[in-house]
Amino acid sequence: MIKSMFQISPGFEDIMPAEYLELIENGPFEKRVGVSDLGAFKELLEEHPLCAGCGLALSLRLILASLPNPEDTIIIGSTGCSALAFPQVALHNIHSLFGNQNAVASGVKRALNLRFPDKIKDVVVIAGDGATADIGLDMVLHSWFRQEKITTIMLDNEAYANTGGQESGMSPKGTVLNMAPKGKTFSKVSIPELAREAGCAYVASVNPAQPKKLEKAIVRGILAARELGPTYIQVFSPCPTNYKFKPNETISKVRLREKEGTYETKEFLSTEARELFARLEEEKK
Repeated sequence: MIKSMFQISPGFEDIMPAEYLELIENGPFEKRVGVSDLGAFKELLEEHPLCAGCGLALSLRLILASLPNPEDTIIIGSTGCSALAFPQVALHNIHSLFGNQNAVASGVKRALNLRFPDKIKDVVVIAGDGATADIGLDMVLHSWFRQEKITTIMLDNEAYANTGGQESGMSPKGTVLNMAPKGKTFSKVSIPELAREAGCAYVASVNPAQPKKLEKAIVRGILAARELGPTYIQVFSPCPTNYKFKPNETISKVRLREKEGTYETKEFLSTEARELFARLEEEKK
């Protein structure tokens, strides 16, 4: 994939918004960037429709900056808050129906393997907790059972945020939300453990308060998916609107949850993944 594929069709430049023109000219294409370079390139339109202080928007920016091969990456998204931002990112993306994102990603990955057998094409699912852990859990799990070589990233805001803040399977037990006025009655679904048992070669739980750890997890997840099989990364993305805290408190909320031990940063590597990362590190020397 080359940068010319992203250019605006001749004759339309004068009617496109200025910041979209900047997205094309100063995106992450044909560059090797990371989270330390945020601000030096444009990965997401500033006037995106997500709420002020949105943990999901911050996490999405960090994820986009961490991709090892953005020109040849296709994001498969799903219904949710993130779907509002995907049309405004500097990347190929496909919006799937609510919950079937891993099924779509499986087909896209297989098609790319047939069309480009000698070229690396990364397929990355980015979806919320509802699409991943609730309505889409069956298709997520079966993509892992089939050992599809895709990376699944959950933006975990612990609620159905884009439809009014109802409880989701990822909401902590006891949390008072719409549809759970007396508090959620069951514990948060342990998706990282399900991913590990379902055969994911690499699993991580990270958050935007530790951008370097998040970046490392994204890179590892994608590299392992290329060679070994499915990988899963869960990113804590607090929602100030539905959890009713100030927009400037998002990172402090993340750090508090870490300190309390109610959101744990962790990583699981299969034996094959450990061997792969050791080999890649050796090749760098």
